Amino acid sequence: MRLSPRTVQEIDSPMGATYALLAGRSGERALLDLAQAAPSYPPAPEMIEHVAKVAHEPNGAAYVPSPGLPRLRDAFAADLSRGYQSPVGADQMVVTAGCNQAFCLVAQALTEPGDEVIEVLPYYFNYDMWLRMNGVVPRYLEPGPDLVPEPEAAEALITPRTRAIVLVTPGNPSGVTIPPDVLADFYALAKRHDIALIVDETYRSFRDTVRPAHDLFADPDWARTLVSLHSFSKDLAIPGYRVGAVVGSPELNREVMKLLDCVAICPPRVGQEAAWAGLTSAQEWRRARANEATEKRRWLETVLAERPGGFELLSCGGFFGWVRHPFADRGTDDVVRDLITRYDTLVIPGTAFLPDDRRVFRVSFGNVDRAGLSEFAERLELMAKDLLG
Repeated sequence: MRLSPRTVQEIDSPMGATYALLAGRSGERALLDLAQAAPSYPPAPEMIEHVAKVAHEPNGAAYVPSPGLPRLRDAFAADLSRGYQSPVGADQMVVTAGCNQAFCLVAQALTEPGDEVIEVLPYYFNYDMWLRMNGVVPRYLEPGPDLVPEPEAAEALITPRTRAIVLVTPGNPSGVTIPPDVLADFYALAKRHDIALIVDETYRSFRDTVRPAHDLFADPDWARTLVSLHSFSKDLAIPGYRVGAVVGSPELNREVMKLLDCVAICPPRVGQEAAWAGLTSAQEWRRARANEATEKRRWLETVLAERPGGFELLSCGGFFGWVRHPFADRGTDDVVRDLITRYDTLVIPGTAFLPDDRRVFRVSFGNVDRAGLSEFAERLELMAKDLLG
């Protein structure tokens, strides 16, 4: 059969391509999986008990209304209103099958082939792939020296075909958290040009502060500009349950529901039930897991502080570290291949998140403990010693 040229990519899915390299690893050491951004622990007991209970109910496997399970939307609206200290209504959100789907549906509703969307470098690879496969032109925004994007630079990229600016904070893959005042400036920029500001807030619970990530919801007119995307995968440790949400205007959400009806009818009920139980019964558990992630981030910063083997931690936050390797004469894909096959250490090359090679790779510490992070630093030093002498 003939495939559509718009779906044929020059590279495979970065996650699939990276995990495929495991077949060639040495196996001399235990595998350090620093690739997948997933929690290494099960959901809270209250969530598991609720899911088991729902599974025995007559409608436990039934469809849910198009916007999502009503009690989940109510609980999430209350959670957001507390977290942002501004009112967010249940009628302003649509539950999706994960945050990836949330972005894809929003992008589909906002753009058509030939339109442009501004993405900050390094971008989240799934979003970039989706835009390009659908004929949307990414305009890449170089961040500032601290990897925080600058609204003034973004304004220079806006054209009559620009439909949205996409921000991920804390960042995937960089881990960089965009300060509230910078988000406010991006919001003002998008509002001034009448384009959407899409903010992926998947890792909002894994910041180093309990203060609101921004105050954009305080503007009564926020829904004309802001599209806030969310995920329950990391926050509630249910990545395979596929539950996310779009928070936006009634007009946008209506289009999102049309698209959702075509591709999934509705997100899995079991995931929505689990998310509801987590939001209403596992607040202390959520805080404890977020604190554990903070401790891991700080330990990663500690073990890489002395730049073992010349490897440099450029930024760290959320679930991620963004690391520069010291091999100026080697491509990052080759370095990552060696890390996997010779040193049994799985990371994602920065070329998955950038249009060119900048000698960086992504580390996700969700699957490892402090001992594993210490071992990671030792393997980096060993690799540099073997290759640089």
